[in-house]
Amino acid sequence: MDIRKVKKLIELLEESGVAEIEIKEGEESVRISRHSQQPPMMQAAAPAPAPQPAAPAPAASGEPAPRETPEARGKTINSPMVGTFYRASSPDSSAFVEVGTTVSKGDTICIIEAMKMFNQIEAEVDGTIKEILVENGQPVEYDQPLFVIE
Repeated sequence: MDIRKVKKLIELLEESGVAEIEIKEGEESVRISRHSQQPPMMQAAAPAPAPQPAAPAPAASGEPAPRETPEARGKTINSPMVGTFYRASSPDSSAFVEVGTTVSKGDTICIIEAMKMFNQIEAEVDGTIKEILVENGQPVEYDQPLFVIE
């Protein structure tokens, strides 16, 4: 199923107030729910973003705080789903993008594996990759910042 369709379904779910939606297209299906049926799994995945709150600690020691949030450094490209982040299509392949790479809207910048499906994530805007916020193979949450782009 096309990632743009999944994004649109998420937007419709948020706008409508519906708690859950399931769509089937031929052999493919997707289920999107506002409330997880397995809360312990969501809590187990919560430690993954823990490194982000640790970044502001130097600002508390008197340093200026330009690195408080990824959004403060430029536009972020966020994860459209929960899954595992991969910078390349296979372990032997080179990464889709590196810091300093110029991308155009629609260019593949990473892959997120969700439920054994590999979803290509595309750049939402033209620009230059300024920072990669996630390590290869790391679990990511929905709407977690992945890249900073200018």
